[in-house]
Amino acid sequence: MISYTVTPIGRIPMTWLTEITQVRKPHYFVDEQRAGPYRLWHHEHSFRTLGERETEISDLVHYVPPLGPLGRLINTLLIERELKRIFDFREQQLAAIAGRAPRDAHA
Repeated sequence: MISYTVTPIGRIPMTWLTEITQVRKPHYFVDEQRAGPYRLWHHEHSFRTLGERETEISDLVHYVPPLGPLGRLINTLLIERELKRIFDFREQQLAAIAGRAPRDAHA
């Protein structure tokens, strides 16, 4: 279980509790929301060895925003953009650690 503060809607801080529910080293792990801003959050992190010193990381995220129709609007206006920003930032950080430029997967 991991508890932290997130800001998925604008800059409003919210407590988020996730649980690592599945692990299959070194291939993937899954975290699921137990308490937090979404009605549902299921995030699979996958790792694939491409060579002796190279690993591909991919994510499969299923989520449902809160608040029904209003939540769908907030998702379109804010949440989708914030999630993209978070994953883009992570990609940039991992590329910097690896000493290479981030790939342009979101173009």
